[in-house]
Amino acid sequence: MNDTQLSKTQIDQLTEQDWQNRLTAEQYHILRNKGTERPFTGKYNDCKDTGIYRCGGCGAKLFTSDAKFDSGCGWPSFDKTIDDTAVDEHLDTSHGMRRIEVTCNNCGGHLGHVFPDGPKDTTGMRYCINSVAINLDKS
Repeated sequence: MNDTQLSKTQIDQLTEQDWQNRLTAEQYHILRNKGTERPFTGKYNDCKDTGIYRCGGCGAKLFTSDAKFDSGCGWPSFDKTIDDTAVDEHLDTSHGMRRIEVTCNNCGGHLGHVFPDGPKDTTGMRYCINSVAINLDKS
């Protein structure tokens, strides 16, 4: 495991106050309260740098830059996760919609949503992720 990733034991010991102290107000709003950043405002929306995208809450590896594509939706989009265990998916019926929420498998932080309208020549999936919820380890 990479030293920058919190272990499940460390995460289990964090209180909500610890999360508030550890994260910026915007990160806390999105990762812990399931918020959403405004479209086209996130630092990774137009980012072309290569590397690994990690959870902004715990440092877990989530996506590679190779999986990133320009969907035009206003948020960073990926056609697949770094591996089959990186994220969890949950039915989200908030705001009168029916969507699939994506959370970090390690810490449970809200990342965004996944939709079946991604590139047809790859997975066909679009993981629509809040920039505030991730950090890029450039390679």
